[in-house]
Amino acid sequence: MKDMGGRGELKPLMLRCAVQHYEWGRYGSASEVGRLYSLISGSPIEEDKPYAELWMGTHDSGHSLVILQTGEQVPLKRWLEEHPQALGDKVVKRWGIDLPFLFKVLSVGKALSIQAHPDKDLARLLHEAQPKNYKDSNHKPEMALALTEFEALCGFVSAQDLKDVLQTVPEIENIVGEAVAQALMNAELHEKIDAYVKSPLRSAFTQLMTLNKEAVAEALSKIKKRLNEENQIRTLTPKEQLALRLEKQYPDDVGVLSAFFFNYIKLAPGEALYLDANEPHAYLYGECVECMATSDNVVRAGLTPKYRDVETLCSMLTYKQGLPEILEGVPVDEFTSRYSPPFDEFEVDRCILPSSGTVTFPAVPGPSIFLVLYGKGVMTVNNESISSLQQGDVLFVPAYTQLEISSIIEADRDADKACSPLHLYRAGVNSKALE
Repeated sequence: MKDMGGRGELKPLMLRCAVQHYEWGRYGSASEVGRLYSLISGSPIEEDKPYAELWMGTHDSGHSLVILQTGEQVPLKRWLEEHPQALGDKVVKRWGIDLPFLFKVLSVGKALSIQAHPDKDLARLLHEAQPKNYKDSNHKPEMALALTEFEALCGFVSAQDLKDVLQTVPEIENIVGEAVAQALMNAELHEKIDAYVKSPLRSAFTQLMTLNKEAVAEALSKIKKRLNEENQIRTLTPKEQLALRLEKQYPDDVGVLSAFFFNYIKLAPGEALYLDANEPHAYLYGECVECMATSDNVVRAGLTPKYRDVETLCSMLTYKQGLPEILEGVPVDEFTSRYSPPFDEFEVDRCILPSSGTVTFPAVPGPSIFLVLYGKGVMTVNNESISSLQQGDVLFVPAYTQLEISSIIEADRDADKACSPLHLYRAGVNSKALE
């Protein structure tokens, strides 16, 4: 991106962002994260390396660097400490001199862990007790917005679906025991179904997750044998096919069994899923942009080689049942949709700008981070300075800064991507929190 121009008032700044090479990431040029990181850093993509997450923000585990006009690179967090006006008064008063959100791109090649994120009170306790495993004291509500078809496990299935599991997966019924299984089967007979189911559901899930390794291996062996035999005479259900897929990725892992307890969700591009504290989930496959409160606290219990805290996970969950809400975005203008989860820290805008199209992002009293996923364009800042935009650009935009962005088409070797409409994603503080 060329010179932002102008002096005095704060202008948008280019960011150099951190990449995480977690083992579940997609490898090499198959990874959207790898493509973006190569564009941002100028480094070639390493085909034998997983590119899992691109981090855009101030978290210590992967902070972004501000590229100043002098060419100097400084941590965004330090730059904000020197320029707190870039956050806006309301943000500083509410969250201090720091970004309240963390923006990411995820390229998921195989399942992430069965996990949940603690609320603020639990996060503080975990950080004090185990700072090595829980690196900060903040909560971590989050939202995933699909770039491709995106698969996830999220929340516990309904009482009826759980009953179906017990009737069709005998290995699960054997694990939880006859008494608990019967209580879950009888749930529909009770008027207060949620209150009645929660206790046996918690017992069943805890019993499953604390199963010894030998019992897990035996149950998975039986499931695998039975499903492979039944696959010869009928089409397996999506959940059964998923279980076989997860077993290949994580042999003898209790997380494979736990998948039967959760909703199996497939998001289409442009659909989003938000996750509150203390709700179980696992991303399975696909590419997404993700936004969350600035935290990296994860309580894991399956489908992972990392530290597991099964006792904490089983005790912290709400055990709510039923399908999660899927956000499809609310139109802001003819090119832009806004995804506003019920969390104050963040919202995300998705803008698909056709050739020669122009869109205005009004000045708001909070900071934003813009990602140019594909395409090229030009940007006017506060009706004055003009600069170019291209795929891979990541910008920090200070509070009270208006942007006008136009899409342009230029010849490029990567015709399918670089000459496509301009794909922009903006993360910012939830507008409702800035009113």
